[in-house]
Amino acid sequence: MKRLLITGGAGFIGSNFIRHMLGKYQDYSIVNLDKLTYCGNLENLKDIEKDKRYKFVQGDIADEKVVKGLVENCDIVVNFAAETHVDRSVIDPYSFVRTNVLGTHTLLEAAKAAGVERFIHISTDEVYGSIEKGSFKENDPLRPNSPYSAAKAGSDLLARSYFVTFKLPVIITRSSNNFGPYQYPEKVIPLFITNALAGKKLPVYGDGMNVRDWLFVLDNCEGIDTVLHKGRSGEVYNIGGGTEIPNLELTRSILEILGKDESSMEFVNDRPGHDRRYSLDISKTKALGWAPKHDFRSSLELTVNWYKKNELWWRRLVECRKNIKY
Repeated sequence: MKRLLITGGAGFIGSNFIRHMLGKYQDYSIVNLDKLTYCGNLENLKDIEKDKRYKFVQGDIADEKVVKGLVENCDIVVNFAAETHVDRSVIDPYSFVRTNVLGTHTLLEAAKAAGVERFIHISTDEVYGSIEKGSFKENDPLRPNSPYSAAKAGSDLLARSYFVTFKLPVIITRSSNNFGPYQYPEKVIPLFITNALAGKKLPVYGDGMNVRDWLFVLDNCEGIDTVLHKGRSGEVYNIGGGTEIPNLELTRSILEILGKDESSMEFVNDRPGHDRRYSLDISKTKALGWAPKHDFRSSLELTVNWYKKNELWWRRLVECRKNIKY
């Protein structure tokens, strides 16, 4: 039985990855370590909580005692745990540095001491910064423009250093913007879907022409799975959806699927340090045999319909969000 420690597994991508791995590999067991901050939700994994191969532990990746005990009993670490919302990082950078940098360091130290087989560090395309033309390759310089992306870049560099200095078998994945079921409704797609369903405005930053590459979450899970099993230690792998869309076009697509007109849109002041365009060259990951399988439009429709059918799930989170101080 291969033993995996998944950190941040109650979050959006982590919970989808746990479900993917348990469904695909019968001889894998998973321990899910999650602090259960505002965006960690055990409802995301209710369907597998009784699986004998799955165990949940509530804890902080910056807690050395908790992390050490769990890492000692696993073969592979996959680190999803992170503070990820850019807007929050502008207001409270410290919590992003603590979790994303110091928390990652705690995990790396424990993994080094335990001699794990693999350490997969999950990162983001935002560490590269913005690009006007072309696409970022894995060896391009990191130029983060927000406290969030800077903290993630810091954790990437720490992870790389543990491979170079200590020969810890680290692999880093950097994915483009994910979307799909179970995403906390502060990110743009679930925020716009739930706002539209609740009869609220959809706040579009600036002129709405900031471009993002959209990746369906299950394609990212497949990509991480591929890198885990076929990737080379010490390497970085970009995972993107190959669908670059301006935010304005994205907003119109959501409204169209919901049968609403553009009067629901509201242009608001742009966010500080807002990157104009992200784009990833994913040829390196494709060479491992992976490629995104899900069409953007049909995946967006699936996502919209999921939120329509799971109103109780997201309304509870929206109500809780009102009490969160930014």
